[in-house]
Amino acid sequence: MSYFQHQVAEARPVRIGLIGAGWIGKFHAESVALRIPNARLEAIADPALPAVESLAERLSVAKISTDPADVLADPDVDAVLIAAPVRFHSGLIAAAARAGKHVFCEKPGGRTVEELDEALNAADAAGVLVQFGFNRRYAPDFAAARRLIDEGVVGTPQLLRSLTRDPGSDAGIANPERIPPGTIFLETLIHDFDTLNWLNPGAVPVRVHAVADALVAPEAKPGGLLDTAVVTVTYSNGAIAVAEANFNALYGYDVRGEVFGSAGMVAAGGPQASSATSYTAAGIRSATVRLNVDLFHAAYTAEVAHFVDTIKAGRDGLQAPGSRGPGGTDARNALAVALAAVRSAESGMSVEIASIAELRAAEPEFHLAGGKA
Repeated sequence: MSYFQHQVAEARPVRIGLIGAGWIGKFHAESVALRIPNARLEAIADPALPAVESLAERLSVAKISTDPADVLADPDVDAVLIAAPVRFHSGLIAAAARAGKHVFCEKPGGRTVEELDEALNAADAAGVLVQFGFNRRYAPDFAAARRLIDEGVVGTPQLLRSLTRDPGSDAGIANPERIPPGTIFLETLIHDFDTLNWLNPGAVPVRVHAVADALVAPEAKPGGLLDTAVVTVTYSNGAIAVAEANFNALYGYDVRGEVFGSAGMVAAGGPQASSATSYTAAGIRSATVRLNVDLFHAAYTAEVAHFVDTIKAGRDGLQAPGSRGPGGTDARNALAVALAAVRSAESGMSVEIASIAELRAAEPEFHLAGGKA
């Protein structure tokens, strides 16, 4: 590549089409349009036209539609960012791959391992990049914990812990009837399952036991809503992990991780907005975070920026930026644990992961091959 050609390639942003303009879709759209220099928000699609129009006007996006197919067919779109409801994830990944678009998809990658496999096979056949939205990997404290693990600080992992406590109020869960059954495993704890997998490199989960109930909103239990859960995961290297979740942490949005091993321990996360703490006659106090996009503001932005940088590196013939992003193997492993947890909570019995899917440990590095440039 000549100097002039490289300069032109460097100047051309990665053009992204957003599919799904809900809560997290809006945040990702803002990241692409306002916070990631090498990206441009090219188009937005969502069945709710007023939401699309409002977001497009605010971010100066000319192309809008109520049909994702319009974004996938757009020759000016290099990649799509899927923030649609979970039931559409696998189908949209496959459709985007067939259209030659790189894909960033929010978790989980699908509702079953089988439908996710179909989507990943389509992506492999097309040679496109697929990255999933496991944002904790991009939080500075969690990333630092993983580096310490790689350096051998904890020795051999023996006990792991990850928790997610969503903030609530005295009124409990708002609109519990709008939360689908299985959500606590498939959409909340799946972050913890990926974190535990990632913080135990080289190992795969082999057995799951889950206990869950409706302790925050008991009236919602007949509809299938479970708001409190504890899941035990046994790994191929013998390590034992515990993941827990609750939908009503009145003190703030609380996400933590911990790995204890033969040589020591690392820990990450917490609900504090900063390390500033007051010590007065009223007690010890520190401010806490109430929204996921505040607690993980930098991480949500960094994961999409990494996706963009990896596409640019492949397009421009440069070395990919650092380690790979969470890909198909990671999404598949986390989904298998979540599905096993659903089955275990229903049966009261431990569930072997092999009855859900055959898993393999994630590769240590990602190399982009092919795809639409």
